[in-house]
Amino acid sequence: MNLRRLLTVLCVPIVAIGLAAAPAEAATSVTVKPDPTYRQQPFDGWGASLAWMAEATGGYPDAVRNKLADLVFGPDGLNLNIARFNVGGGNAPDVPAYLRPGAAVPGWWKAPAGTTRADKDWWTPGDAAEFDPKADPNQRWWLDKIKNRVTKWEAFSNSPPYFQTVSGYVSGGFNATDEQLRSDKIGDFTAYLTQVVRTLERAHGIKFASVNPLNEPNTNYWKTALGADGNPTGGRQEGAHIGPSVQSQLIPAMAGALKAAGSRAIVSAPDETNPDIFAADWAGWSADARAAAGRLNVHTYGTGNRPVPRDLAKGGGKPLWMSEVGGSWLDRQDFTDMDPGLGMAKQITDDLRLLEPSAWVSWQPIEDYNNMKPGGESAAGMNWGEIQVPFDCPKNATLQTCQIKTNTKFNTMRNFTHYIKPGDRLVGVNDTASTAAMRGEDLATVVHTNADTTDQDVTLDLSGFRNVRPGASVTPVVTDVTGALKRGKPVRVTAGKATLRVPARSVTSFLVDGVSSTAPGTGLGSGRPVTFTGVQSGKSLSAENGSLVQRTTDASATAQRWTLTDRTGRYGNRDRFTITNTGTGQVLATAGGAVTLAAAGPCDPAAQWTLSTTGDGTWTFVNAATGQLLDVTGESRADGARIGLYKPTNGPNQRWQAIAG
Repeated sequence: MNLRRLLTVLCVPIVAIGLAAAPAEAATSVTVKPDPTYRQQPFDGWGASLAWMAEATGGYPDAVRNKLADLVFGPDGLNLNIARFNVGGGNAPDVPAYLRPGAAVPGWWKAPAGTTRADKDWWTPGDAAEFDPKADPNQRWWLDKIKNRVTKWEAFSNSPPYFQTVSGYVSGGFNATDEQLRSDKIGDFTAYLTQVVRTLERAHGIKFASVNPLNEPNTNYWKTALGADGNPTGGRQEGAHIGPSVQSQLIPAMAGALKAAGSRAIVSAPDETNPDIFAADWAGWSADARAAAGRLNVHTYGTGNRPVPRDLAKGGGKPLWMSEVGGSWLDRQDFTDMDPGLGMAKQITDDLRLLEPSAWVSWQPIEDYNNMKPGGESAAGMNWGEIQVPFDCPKNATLQTCQIKTNTKFNTMRNFTHYIKPGDRLVGVNDTASTAAMRGEDLATVVHTNADTTDQDVTLDLSGFRNVRPGASVTPVVTDVTGALKRGKPVRVTAGKATLRVPARSVTSFLVDGVSSTAPGTGLGSGRPVTFTGVQSGKSLSAENGSLVQRTTDASATAQRWTLTDRTGRYGNRDRFTITNTGTGQVLATAGGAVTLAAAGPCDPAAQWTLSTTGDGTWTFVNAATGQLLDVTGESRADGARIGLYKPTNGPNQRWQAIAG
């Protein structure tokens, strides 16, 4: 969670607009084809961290804070249903304020009179005299305000309390890569978090689904700098470096503490800043830590290699959340430019397509206007957040004196959050600028981003669905520079297709009615033979003497043809398949860390594979027993090169083009 956020307050009314169903000369064109044979897990929903925005605004006058809560969690606002509650660590009583506005989230402890930063061994877990059950009233105001709208709660920590850290400050160590959690205080830290969680549950009538004791832990972000007077001058937020080895101790301890307290909350981790460091954390975890983590969380401040957490989660049998991201997408403060809105739409679309998370969580929808204006975070200003308000409004503030603004991210995000609902299942799409969702067996929504400077004719190809009811239609809901969520006229589906024109630089939610179920004979599990050709080598998977190699593609070679049988479900992105060679009748399996061909028989995990795709026709194969992927050994392009197993890398030597027939 690095520095961020931003921007404009208007719920623009939905008005009828006419979108032409016929193409025009000036428009570009694209065909979008949803694939109901590749369905992600039921979607948990959309969320945000309370944290700084709640700390800064939870004590505002009712008119202001109620408006803000409605903009984030209300049905006409962002319509979020997941909330992450930040359990503050808290600096020592004698440390002057130095964190950014909102970031000084209170700790839940009561120090004896005269306690200073030098006193780090006074706190005892479970001692009522040293625990403050009334801590953090501002964030808790938000909790009460939104609890009837929130379906999933997560508690998370950015830093342990100062007395459980090595440096004695919650903003990090004096060296940003030194371990910050005291090795002798791991149990105390988990007891502290558990006591806060149980206190909140009893006081507010909620239940936390998960607790995460980490935030971007294996990074060099969190450093405390001291001034000449010995007091901290930075960093400006709570944070703690906790490397994979200590994570391996902390995660099982957190699970044990929750269980001992009678909580049903799972442990989520590691909330790492990007997919690459997430993978490094996972690689460094012990078997106990992997087993104790009930869900994996990743941030996407770095966007490379998103499929790696996807396949690690599948191989580990863990749910996956994209639990934090935000961005500016503009080098200045601006409330009307479409660049931030288009950037947000691309971020969401890519995260959902490449990560396959079961939740998408914004960092801070509300940002400090003062921090984002020119001269604040930067000379030109910045554009973080979807909503902006000053974090220093007085107690007598009104909506006129404490003005709220939203930017185009607020508008385009609602194209997703209003029309892709909890319980929906995202499905594969051939187009990288589109997201599609089914509700039950019905195709419900396709959200499409046109970042071009010209209009675009979008053809929805619905041939992958079995049932297209007479009168089936597609209704566009458009956000562009002229307004938000503008509902257009329905367009009839004809011959399994509907073509609609969307404006330049826009995000459109296509609401589909009357299209359902999966067309027979489609998908990799249809029983049709398939050839898998390597993306890197251009050569195909081939059975050879009981093992697997790559060979120059030969359409007539039965050794290169495979049939897939879904053994655990139907059309799910985490289903397990057996993969049978049509020439030998053997199934693809693993034994002793190698890829083998085995006699067909009972379905043990070594002979089961989960397949992943980004919608581009290429696939990875995740073995159910090992969690590893099919991998061309040494990234070889040679004819006859052996196929082995390796951790996911997102490399082209792990991806295979499926060619049916």
